Amino acid sequence: MANKLDKIISQCLSLRRLRQNPLIRELTLEHRVSIEQLIQPYFVVDGIKQREEVPGLTGTYRDTPSTLLKQIENDMENGIKKILLFGVPKEKRSDNFDPSFTTSQIIAIRKAFGKDIFIAADVCLCSSTTHGHCGILSAEGDHVENASTVYELAKSALAYAQAGADCVAPSDMMDGRVGAIREALDSAGLEKTLIMSYSAKFHSKFYGPFRIAADSAPKGALSLKDRSTYQIDPARPSDALESSIRDSEEGADILMVKPGLPYLDILARLSKKIHKPWAVYEVSGEFAAIELMAKQGLIQGPAAHVEAWTAFARAGASIIITYGARFAGEWLKSGITRG
Repeated sequence: MANKLDKIISQCLSLRRLRQNPLIRELTLEHRVSIEQLIQPYFVVDGIKQREEVPGLTGTYRDTPSTLLKQIENDMENGIKKILLFGVPKEKRSDNFDPSFTTSQIIAIRKAFGKDIFIAADVCLCSSTTHGHCGILSAEGDHVENASTVYELAKSALAYAQAGADCVAPSDMMDGRVGAIREALDSAGLEKTLIMSYSAKFHSKFYGPFRIAADSAPKGALSLKDRSTYQIDPARPSDALESSIRDSEEGADILMVKPGLPYLDILARLSKKIHKPWAVYEVSGEFAAIELMAKQGLIQGPAAHVEAWTAFARAGASIIITYGARFAGEWLKSGITRG
């Protein structure tokens, strides 16, 4: 009996042999995260005199145009070469939006860093509207008008591309906006400009710190209190598939799931069905949750972030947008990557 039990235990150890030391574990990893996969978000704000720290997002700021360039320079020295820019204009409007503040920042970044940096520009109207919604509201204020909003989105996307953005990233979730943007870009001779569509963006409670950073929370005495009429309901995964197929067919080069960890099942499912590069956004609420636990001594922050990134890669993402990208050079060192 004892010999038989010893034999069974010995056979079971075949799994643990591949886990017995760090060098073997490194050799046998099935998924790896590298700094080359990461995109760092930036917020540049018109009209502020000095940079402002964003609550909950360690190392993330609402930058002035001058501090933005300094921050990018520092991050590039740490290996960051890919950015996602959010412009926050001082003047808010209800229509006829002016993209010039953001375009001027793209021009300045390109002038300072040339082709050494990949610039993706977020395309949405939430930071520009008086009410904080992602488009032009109806006269009754009860819904976002699709056609007029798509026109403004295409206008902004074209302006960003003409200013030097490598990629435009529509995050508004209006119907048909990818096709309209592709048409505008191609008609202007900008066929090489990428479109990274937020094709599966959910109506989530995890966006809080971002809305402070981008000044984009819905506001005012409107009947339309939230974004549930244009973002995907968390209990409607079929919508994520349909909108992603549509955006792919309309010309999106990269598709995205947002948020990340609560929607890993969506990412895994979509990345198998639609064979295009997939991005995932580790949104502000996800990032801040880990940071807050780390400050309380309840979690090892860097290792937890890298664990989340590994989960994204495992579910099918080749691109990860995270506020921790600027720390990745340190966090991805041996010993941190696997907690």
